[in-house]
Amino acid sequence: MPDKDIIQSYITELKRGNLVLAVLGSLTTPHYGYALLQTLQERGMDIEANTLYPLLRRLEKQELLVSDWDTTESRPRKYYSISDTGKDVRTKLFEEWKDMQKSLIGIYTEE
Repeated sequence: MPDKDIIQSYITELKRGNLVLAVLGSLTTPHYGYALLQTLQERGMDIEANTLYPLLRRLEKQELLVSDWDTTESRPRKYYSISDTGKDVRTKLFEEWKDMQKSLIGIYTEE
């Protein structure tokens, strides 16, 4: 039986590889960080704030996301939206993900 730590390490790696796609796919409407975190968790993505916020900043720096501050409430919130470039990247990543999934299913079912 494989070591549980090894399995968990690979599971973490798989999830990390899908987080960008999950974030880009979830931002069809603007979200502030905590709301996005809740949306992802509700959809079954196990992600923590200390993983999400640096990812949001990186995606914004890469111009895949844009942000805007909402100061109309008593507590200002930074809302993230997907940019046009981000939409293109999301489409290409999703197509690649689907192709990889088909390949893996084919490999796995050959046993």
